[in-house]
Amino acid sequence: MHDQFTITIHDEHGVKQFNLHQIVKSFGLYLLGLLFFIFSLSAFSIAYLNASVDSIESKKNEMKDAYSKLERKNQDLLSIIVLTEQTIKKKQDELVTVTDKLSDIEQLIGLSTEEDSTLAERVDLATVTSEEMSALMQHVPSGSPVEYRGITSKYGYRIHPTLKSREFHRGTDMKAPMKTPIYATADAIVEWAAKHKRSGYGNLIILDHSFGFKTYFGHLNKIVVKSGQFIKRGDLIGYTGNSGMSNGPHLHYEVRFVQRALNPFWFVKWNIASYNSIFEKEKNVPWQSLITATTRLHQTTTIPLLSQKVLLSRAR
Repeated sequence: MHDQFTITIHDEHGVKQFNLHQIVKSFGLYLLGLLFFIFSLSAFSIAYLNASVDSIESKKNEMKDAYSKLERKNQDLLSIIVLTEQTIKKKQDELVTVTDKLSDIEQLIGLSTEEDSTLAERVDLATVTSEEMSALMQHVPSGSPVEYRGITSKYGYRIHPTLKSREFHRGTDMKAPMKTPIYATADAIVEWAAKHKRSGYGNLIILDHSFGFKTYFGHLNKIVVKSGQFIKRGDLIGYTGNSGMSNGPHLHYEVRFVQRALNPFWFVKWNIASYNSIFEKEKNVPWQSLITATTRLHQTTTIPLLSQKVLLSRAR
């Protein structure tokens, strides 16, 4: 009887008793224990899985935020790239324009460069050459002293319009109505600014330029500079007229180099665009040594401020 146990059940029909073997009892207990263990394990697993899901959801949200930030940064980077590409394209276009203009300048001044020269080297060379040109044309007569309207009498032998004799015409008679403004064609000091009775030039201005050059302006109506006055290229010096031995209003213009008369026409037509023409047309001037001299003069024109003060104090 010890291997059995009794289960008593009371209901409306009475009392019922069931006798079970002890093994069945043990099995039932084990089964209950197993069911409890499975239930506990399931509960723990569910709790663990819920926690894992929450963690995964949190990480998912963090990744979404990180992705959004990365996407915004990517958009900003794309905008910067587009802007950079536009800037580079603009700079490339500007570089092409500058290169074309530099080529035009080089062609204009007759400058040849090596094929492997950098743009910076070409600019430096063109700048130096332009400075040399500017220095030369600042000190040597160039351009027309009046508004150019043509020539009435050329340089060379001719029949004098008043004397009616054949003589050598040292200058060029330029068409100009009465009282046309006359401008200096280079830096100079005024050597003569008055009536010149012996020459027949009437009211005459003689400008003494650097390096042996002089210019003569004859038959003037009015003179606005004085002898000994320093003037710059482009300064007003007088007005055209009909004074002296003249048969009508015009400007008698001469260019001389160490007292030798030169053809003024080449100097009247000389400008930056035709810079090299004067070297071919006028052979009576040692241009190479003159260019060297003007370049050196241009490089040494900047005097230190202290030296200027000393010079001014001495001048007083």
